[in-house]
Amino acid sequence: MDVEDGERPFDVASDSCGQLRVHLSTDEDSEGDGPGLETFNDDEPALPPDLAWLEDLYEEDDDDGDGDGDRNPSVAADNGGKRSYAATARMFKLRRNLDQLDCFHRQKEHDVLKAREELKLCRQNIECLVKQRDDLENEIKRQKAAENSVAVFRLRSQHKHLCQRLQSEEELEGHINTDLKQQELELSEVAVELGRFSSLQQEVQEEERVFRVLKAQKAATRIQQERKAGQNLQLKMQRLRDKQAAMLMKEVNERQKNIEVGQVSRKMAAKHLKETIKRMHQQEAEREQQNRELLEKRIQAVKSLKSNIAATQESLRVQQRKAKANAQKKEQQQRQLRESLQAQGINSFKHMYQQKQLEEIERKQEEFAERQKSKRVAIAAKILEEEQLVNRRKRHQAVLPKPSTTDSFPSLGRAREKLLHYLDPSPQSATEERATILREVSDSSSSSSASSDAEDLEETMYKEVGHQSLTESLAEPEFSGLWDQNSKLQKLQDEKAMSVQTEVKQEQPAISSGNLNVIVKKVHGKELRGPPFLSKPEIIIFKDFEVGKMYKKKIVLTNISYVTNHCKLLGVSTHLKDFISVNFEPPGSLSAGMSCEMQAVFQPMINEDLEGEVQFASAVGPFSVPVQCTIKNCDLEVDSQFVDFGLHVVGQTISRTVTLTNKGALATLFSLDTAACLSPESSHVQVPTQVSANTCQDLSSENTTSENQRSSASIGTGELQPQQESQELSEVLQQEQSVSEASATGPEAVLEACVSTDVDARIDHSDGGDLSLGNVREGHIGPFESIKLEVVFTPTIPGEAELDFHIKFSDISSEPIPIQVRAVAVSVPIWVVQPSIDLKICMFDHLYQDSIVVQSSRAKTALKLTFEVCPEMRKHMEILPKTGVIQPQSSFNAQLKFLPRCSLSKDAKKFFDSDTGVLEVPMTVQVAGQVKPVHFTVQAVVTSSDLQFDRTEVDFGYCSIYQTVISSVRLTNLSLLPQDFGFLRLPEFIEVQPNDGFGTLLPQETLEIDLIFCAHKAKEYSFQLSCKSGMNRDFHLTCRAVVVRPPLELSHSLVQFGATAVGDHSTTIIFLINRETNHNQSKQPINTETKDAMTLVAPRLFSFLPPKDSDISIAPSAGALLPGERCLVQVTFRPRLLDQEIKEEALRLFHRAKLLREKELERNTHTEKEEVPVVTSKGKKVPVVPNNSRVSDGPKTEQLTEPPNPVDIQPGSEQYEDARASLLYSFNQRYREYTVPCFVSDRIPPDDRQEQPAWSPFNTLDLQLQCPAVQPALVVISNNGLSTIDFHQVAVGEKVIKRLTVQNISKEPLDLRSSVLDVRSVFSLLNALRCIRPGDKHTLVLAFSPCLEEKYCETLEVRSQKMTLRMTLCGEGVVPAVTCSHPGGVLDFGYVLESESITQVFKLQNSSAVAVGFRVQLASLSPTRPRGGADMVAFLLGSNTDSQVQPTVGTQNYSGLSVFTVVPVEGSIAPGQSQDITVTFQPDHPSVNYSDRLTIELSNKSKVCMMDLKGAASSHNMYLYGGDLLKVPIESLLPPLIASDPQLAAESEVTERPTIPVLVTLRAKCNAGTITPAVRELQVGCIRSSQPSKKGGEFLWDNVASLQQQGFSVEPGKGTVEAGHKRTITVKWTPYSGYKPYDVVQTCVPVTLKGDETNVYRVTLIALVSTTAD
Repeated sequence: MDVEDGERPFDVASDSCGQLRVHLSTDEDSEGDGPGLETFNDDEPALPPDLAWLEDLYEEDDDDGDGDGDRNPSVAADNGGKRSYAATARMFKLRRNLDQLDCFHRQKEHDVLKAREELKLCRQNIECLVKQRDDLENEIKRQKAAENSVAVFRLRSQHKHLCQRLQSEEELEGHINTDLKQQELELSEVAVELGRFSSLQQEVQEEERVFRVLKAQKAATRIQQERKAGQNLQLKMQRLRDKQAAMLMKEVNERQKNIEVGQVSRKMAAKHLKETIKRMHQQEAEREQQNRELLEKRIQAVKSLKSNIAATQESLRVQQRKAKANAQKKEQQQRQLRESLQAQGINSFKHMYQQKQLEEIERKQEEFAERQKSKRVAIAAKILEEEQLVNRRKRHQAVLPKPSTTDSFPSLGRAREKLLHYLDPSPQSATEERATILREVSDSSSSSSASSDAEDLEETMYKEVGHQSLTESLAEPEFSGLWDQNSKLQKLQDEKAMSVQTEVKQEQPAISSGNLNVIVKKVHGKELRGPPFLSKPEIIIFKDFEVGKMYKKKIVLTNISYVTNHCKLLGVSTHLKDFISVNFEPPGSLSAGMSCEMQAVFQPMINEDLEGEVQFASAVGPFSVPVQCTIKNCDLEVDSQFVDFGLHVVGQTISRTVTLTNKGALATLFSLDTAACLSPESSHVQVPTQVSANTCQDLSSENTTSENQRSSASIGTGELQPQQESQELSEVLQQEQSVSEASATGPEAVLEACVSTDVDARIDHSDGGDLSLGNVREGHIGPFESIKLEVVFTPTIPGEAELDFHIKFSDISSEPIPIQVRAVAVSVPIWVVQPSIDLKICMFDHLYQDSIVVQSSRAKTALKLTFEVCPEMRKHMEILPKTGVIQPQSSFNAQLKFLPRCSLSKDAKKFFDSDTGVLEVPMTVQVAGQVKPVHFTVQAVVTSSDLQFDRTEVDFGYCSIYQTVISSVRLTNLSLLPQDFGFLRLPEFIEVQPNDGFGTLLPQETLEIDLIFCAHKAKEYSFQLSCKSGMNRDFHLTCRAVVVRPPLELSHSLVQFGATAVGDHSTTIIFLINRETNHNQSKQPINTETKDAMTLVAPRLFSFLPPKDSDISIAPSAGALLPGERCLVQVTFRPRLLDQEIKEEALRLFHRAKLLREKELERNTHTEKEEVPVVTSKGKKVPVVPNNSRVSDGPKTEQLTEPPNPVDIQPGSEQYEDARASLLYSFNQRYREYTVPCFVSDRIPPDDRQEQPAWSPFNTLDLQLQCPAVQPALVVISNNGLSTIDFHQVAVGEKVIKRLTVQNISKEPLDLRSSVLDVRSVFSLLNALRCIRPGDKHTLVLAFSPCLEEKYCETLEVRSQKMTLRMTLCGEGVVPAVTCSHPGGVLDFGYVLESESITQVFKLQNSSAVAVGFRVQLASLSPTRPRGGADMVAFLLGSNTDSQVQPTVGTQNYSGLSVFTVVPVEGSIAPGQSQDITVTFQPDHPSVNYSDRLTIELSNKSKVCMMDLKGAASSHNMYLYGGDLLKVPIESLLPPLIASDPQLAAESEVTERPTIPVLVTLRAKCNAGTITPAVRELQVGCIRSSQPSKKGGEFLWDNVASLQQQGFSVEPGKGTVEAGHKRTITVKWTPYSGYKPYDVVQTCVPVTLKGDETNVYRVTLIALVSTTAD
């Protein structure tokens, strides 16, 4: 039991005096007891979860009751009758608490022992430190006596440090001693408490003994009851088998009858099939005949079509000839007319052109009259339809009050009369007026411009008439009674009169403008006022211009004076000269009425309004034509700034529209803002500075293509007031004119007017309560465009509502437009008191009722009520009465009846949600005289009363007569209400648990029910279980099983293992017996699928199948048995910890550590907050931080923030091993039962042994295993808790040692023993085993030393009294393979300057699979090297005096340091890796005899390679070598003697520098009278120095001429050598003429080397002729 459980087993408290109080606390403890008293109460309120199984046990005892007659009377007497449930629970609680108290005592003992060990270790350390201090003081005295001050200072510092350590150890000793005393005191107190409860412990032991006896009696009684139930079950199975045989015979008879009926049916079907096929053939022949007839008809149609085409072509040719003849005739008539007019002196071209124009105008007039006529007819038909519609509505809505008529809404008849009056063509029509005007213009005009003016006038009039017709067609109302006809017709007539009057005024020359010069002059007695020339147009206007474009305008000047006049262009205004140019050719003298033309070209460069004039001079006087240039701008306005909705009833939805119109040519963005007041920054819509050209093009195209649609849509929306309708009519006309202007200016004008649509509009969507804005709250308004803005009033509560908002624009020059909206809402007179009737949870096919209360408040008369139920719910819901009358200021009650049927989900799909069962039905109460009906809602949750099994059939499978099969089913309550259930009329061989099949299911609860099947007779079972619910509904469950008698038999079907420790194993032996004989065969169910081949000697195959991932292993797991044989089966139980358990424990430990860490941090934080401020001398308060505050807790806290993922916790990790150790230490006891099936095959025929046998499922045997596991006494705490020691790969010849630590975690000492390892084994246990006490540890030292290249494995057993710990030892021997990159031999470093160094590197490559250790040895440092120069003496006594071979160890440094150094000296090379070996040559004096021997040796004493190191040193950078050996290669280690007088030595060095002798012997060979010249080579080199100042050098041979006389030649004689390089000098000797045989030629030549210093080598050349053969 963990100490951290919710129920604390005991409380430990320590007071200030150090006394320990231990209270044995159980659930029966009362508050009045003293610290050392216990009271136990029999009536406990609750039982802990770990003792809940006692309830079932005592319920069974209560069920058995008096029927248990076999109880032991002595036990009953001791127990005082029947034991109570509370007494048993008290016994288990006391046992648990006493065990925990004992555990606490052992823990205290362990703490005391641990403290003693620590005190002992501390005292040993103190003794050791005291001894060291005494030794150090004696050493200080000796050094003082020797007057060694350096050593004295060093020893004093050591003495000081040692004293500090000694002081700290003494303090630690005192602290440990105090803790030890405290621990011993607590241990004694716990021991006292334990002694107080010794009597209670004896009492508990006696109660446990009595409890075990009662439990055994209960088991015996249950076995007897099961035997009785088995006998009854056999009788029932016999009756069931007889019944099944009768049913089988009945089924056979029915099957025979069905076969006969099927044969007759097949004969009839064949007959009908033949008739059907015959009928299909006939239909196919008829279809083919129809297709042929249809094809003939098509052929005839094609032929007739060809003939018609030919006739049509002929008629077209005839018509073309007639048209051509008419055209020729007409052309001839025109020619004759032209000739006659020219003969009369009339301009024929002008006359004919005017005739064509008049004919064209008449044709257009006729077409226009036809269109007008057809439109009048359509309008009249529409009016008649509307009258019929109004009459029809009046008849249907007779009960509704009639709307009052006012002056603003005239009657329908009066509107009809006015409209017919307007459509009457009796007055003078517009066509006649237009013809009159054209005649006047044609008569007064004398130039070709008059005809163009007439065309413009005609087009303008056509446009006006077209606009009128379009307005009439678009402004057609939905209800003519709401249309104000007078205002519309009056306005149309006024606009028509104004347009005609404007055209007439343009022809009058007497109109003067304010910009023209007024001239008053008399001509021929007539007074002339105004300018002499009339400009058409009067003002040159360039409206809505864009910078960068060019605009042209044609102006006609007409002489309106009474005399012949002329005009001259003087120029334009000064500020317009850069933008406007005039193309004008003086026409000369112009008679009165004559006109001339000029063209004004405007090319703007700036975006601002311009005004000026074009000045002229005439004979009468000067005059001017005004010029106005305006840019594009926005002109925004709304039709109304105040919207009043009036009075409306709550629940209605009313909308009003506000029309926003842009009368300017500049587009802008708008947005609606409901803020109460606008700041200067938010009064305009923000627009980005950069505008996308593509967006502008899209907007312009949308504006140009959809303006007609917008205008038409804006006219026909909603119900408008008469004044608003008249305004909309004029706005439509203006919009259509703007469309024509936009199409005339082209897409470029629209492109210039568009703005960016990406506007950052800050819109406040908070509307004013019941008043809200429509969907259009922001957008783009184009030039000359109108947009409808909707305001919606949806009253929800009575009262006044108001909303104020502003329309903001992106144009800076446009101010926001405020809009005010007001409305008043009133409540309905009739309503339902409970608008939502909740029927709660209802079941299908049950009746539910509720009351509906209707209240009348403001009604003054009695009103009729009609309750309406939607058609979908009329089968399920009803309201009585359906109609009624409610009196004023009273209430009315109706009864609601709800009977849900099962078809509710199909009938009312939109009201009922079949998934959730929620039903929400809207109901309506129609009130006479109230427009809005009263709505209320009926809500309910409809559920079913079904109980559902998770499966419809339970198959117990094949079971033996000795087995009990348990199958679980899940019973679910699908209802939302609790239901009772019970299994009735159960067969004797079936049992239902829990509670014998009775219980109550909560809503949506699922209960798992165990069906226990146990039959004692071999046969097939098929039966049905009936479960009855509290609603008296039956739910059936079909069950079936096959009971067999297996052919094989187990000697023991139940195996009970002893308590086995985790990590150990237990083994038992059972026998599998084949009791079949030749005459006694196994009895199987009689059916065709399970019959065996009856043979005399046929073996049976068997196979055990243990559970997966279990602790059970069986050997042999499979085999064969002949009749009468038996097989020994070994069953092994190896308890272990599962990976899932270990990972869960790791997570628990993590959370526990995290919680402790958080608590510690909280304590530290609380301590830091309690800092005491200290006042300093300067008056400042400085906080004092405690010394024990920890700052380094941050990173650890961060590491514990996130829990590890269980998948990431791998075996071998620290968390995994900690969790495994925690489980082992806290492992209490585990009990598991396994059922292992043993499958048995059918007989194997002797004649066919290769055939695979059949495995019958009803031959299966079951082996029951009871496996208790306990805590191990001995655990491995090293090697990650693994008992397998893998030495891995080890080189042959090496020895690897590993240690394994075990710990005794039991409560008793363990005497350890080990098994005997193989004497010839490569594994060995190096230390002895001993007895270890509880909690102690012992380390096993194991060694592995392979001798061959192979794998080894052996098992070592560590035995104790309680368990055996098995350890597996394994390893592999590998032969090391290491190679060196240097082949061996000589490693020459060359020449080096003294006191400098040179380095060479070679590699060791490990190609084996294990790491190999190596060691590098130098002969000069070898301890086995002979001392005293013994090796040199052998060299000196050698006979070969001219040999170049040097001794192994040559010259050494004067300093005593080694000349050659190696790094590293030893190490290990990983598998497949390499190691660099660096050899450094560093001499300290000049010499050419430096040498040493380097040997590389592996850890198994094998040598990889051996090389001789060689090098030379010089004091100067230039050197010469290559001659004969003049002295022995052995030098003294003493430095050369120094002269006593330094001054004399310096003078002698300056006067005469010594030369270096070199001997070169040349031997010419003489063979058969022929002499071969002798050749030797010398090397001159320059050493590369680390000093950058030293460079190359030179060499020079002196007296080369004298050498040539003696036959010597030197090549080259002089030269240079770069630093780090060397040159070869070839010395050749050829005997000169007159050379005498056997003479020796000798000469001496100096060689000068110039480097950092100049050195002279004296080279002695000796030459002779040798006749000896090599």
